[in-house]
Amino acid sequence: MKIQNVLVTGGGGFLGKAIVKKLVEKKLAVTSFSRNFYPELENMGVVQIQGDIVDKNLVVKAFKNIDTVFHAAAKPGMWGPYEDYFMVNVKGTRNVISACIENKVRQLIHTSSPSVVSDKKDKENVNESALYPKKYLTPYSETKAQAEKLVSKVSNKDLQTIILRPHIIWGPGDNHLMPRLIKRAKRLKRIGPKTCLMDTIYIDNAADAHILASEKLEENPSLSGNIYFVSQDEPVNPWDMVDDVLAAAGLPKVKGNVSTRTAYTAGAFFEFVYKIFNIKVEPPLTRFVAIEMGASHWFNISRAKKDLGYYPKVSTKEGLLRLKKWFLTLEEKNNE
Repeated sequence: MKIQNVLVTGGGGFLGKAIVKKLVEKKLAVTSFSRNFYPELENMGVVQIQGDIVDKNLVVKAFKNIDTVFHAAAKPGMWGPYEDYFMVNVKGTRNVISACIENKVRQLIHTSSPSVVSDKKDKENVNESALYPKKYLTPYSETKAQAEKLVSKVSNKDLQTIILRPHIIWGPGDNHLMPRLIKRAKRLKRIGPKTCLMDTIYIDNAADAHILASEKLEENPSLSGNIYFVSQDEPVNPWDMVDDVLAAAGLPKVKGNVSTRTAYTAGAFFEFVYKIFNIKVEPPLTRFVAIEMGASHWFNISRAKKDLGYYPKVSTKEGLLRLKKWFLTLEEKNNE
């Protein structure tokens, strides 16, 4: 039976909206489940259900007559109370799973993160056999790992699942990573050695990976339960990438450099102070950011290539050109 009716949680978000666009292009009946209403989705003919995935009854109701769910909704960020992350990333995912089972949804494509296997060590050419660490540096990573485990446990013939781990999604429309970079551009300093490498993934490629996961799972149900890293397949120095993004925005390169150890120590200090004084905003630096930007994090995507036929259609170079055009368009609109 061919997939016809699909739902995207977080359909108004950066990744969710990109997935929605791809699904609409394929002439599927698309529903978005998000907390807010988005005119852009309405213009695409997408059915919008407003709600919070923490509300189980609402999620169950929204999933009626759905064949496939793309679960992209999550609480991102590197700072905040553990409970806030748990409610959305763990309880929310539990509700999504329950709603899928109750409504006999056939597929669940779950968006995870490579940070679920991150620790203080370099990650170089790591594949899906990497173990979860015993301790996490951020509630985001910890709760995303818990969510992954929940999805893995329920994968069977009745609910087929695939888990994707895209690393650092970027591109036009990013409302999370790039605004933070631009806001802090003048205060940034490079962390770590020039030799460290990091994976990223352009937004359209990340969306493609999700669509491929659903299509290949339909063709081959034995893929159910699998986890896949997806990326540009082109590791870059994280700070070279930051410089490229800043250049696309018309901003100068990052100046100055500190060691990973120094940054990690500074991050620990900031975390301590912010917790002691119950400061709600994100610290200027955390231990996780120091490790993420000052150590290697790149992953082997051979499994995604083999099973899903995934290859990044948009190169990093092309993605940066598109990003620059997007920034110019924004500037023109702001000057009108």
